[in-house]
Amino acid sequence: MKMVALVLAGGEGTRLYPLTAEHAKPALPFANGYRIVDFVLSNLVNSKISNIYVLAQYKPESLVRHIANAWAPWFSDGEGMIKVLLPRSNRQLFRGTADAVSQYMDLLQAHAPDVVAIFAADHIYRMDVRQMVDFHVNREADVTVSAVAVPIEKCSSFGILSTDRGGRVRDFREKPKHASPIAHDPAHVYASMGNYLFDPKVLERVLEEAGSRCDTDFGRDILPRLCQSARVYAYDFAQNEVPGLQDFEERAYWRDVGTLTALAAAQQDAMGHRPRFNLWNRRWPIRGEYDAALLAKIRSWRSEPQAEPMGTPSDASAAAAWRGAGRDLRTDERLQPS
Repeated sequence: MKMVALVLAGGEGTRLYPLTAEHAKPALPFANGYRIVDFVLSNLVNSKISNIYVLAQYKPESLVRHIANAWAPWFSDGEGMIKVLLPRSNRQLFRGTADAVSQYMDLLQAHAPDVVAIFAADHIYRMDVRQMVDFHVNREADVTVSAVAVPIEKCSSFGILSTDRGGRVRDFREKPKHASPIAHDPAHVYASMGNYLFDPKVLERVLEEAGSRCDTDFGRDILPRLCQSARVYAYDFAQNEVPGLQDFEERAYWRDVGTLTALAAAQQDAMGHRPRFNLWNRRWPIRGEYDAALLAKIRSWRSEPQAEPMGTPSDASAAAAWRGAGRDLRTDERLQPS
């Protein structure tokens, strides 16, 4: 199945000021050399999705530099590509998430994908995206929204989905004061994670309609209208299984780090001997600047005229080894904490 992923990384992150005074929110450092954007990119690449566009806008310099230094080298062997896309005109900036995708609809059409993934760039989590794709295909969905259960009293902080028992979305509201609970869990509601899978033809149609109505945002404008007329499903993130998790880790860990307090709490979750979210997982690795530096060092060794030591991996084999993440079926492996 052919897929293209668009990563929405243009947010200003006003609630993270002063950290975002010089950087876009996805480019902010998280911990151990990782930046916030590294988590969604690692999830996509670990899920064997290798055609990735990062849509950037607000103070994009550090993000563009990070993608070029930390991510582009892994795609230099010809398997897929990653590229940062900016607004096509300084006079026509992205007015919202849907408008950003609409400006590059011709690029998506050139790929002729079977599924388009539109993912947010500012969350901390691990996810096997292919499991969400299987759910999307099996339900014959037009759109699938990844959803996480949050306490009902926090509904005003998220886009909230109301579903029937089969998972079909009947209502979508952006940050409502009151919401209907999950059918089997009256204390929680489904919150959108900002990750969407679209049938390409449906995406093209709804963006054309959105343009005629001046709708510019998926969560605020398009999804509330679309769930009334299309097959929109919620994918329960709690069902996602990622290999290599340790017994002490929180299952289905996902954090929106949109405030200073939330960012500090997530950083704390990744620390200690038994972290709630372990940054080290050989079977579902998070990659960043340090890994790219290691790859560059391997390539420099390869370019030297001296004889290569037995067992030294080549740059191609290093990249291939990373793309093989998750294939190891061993379950008795115990990994080091962060």
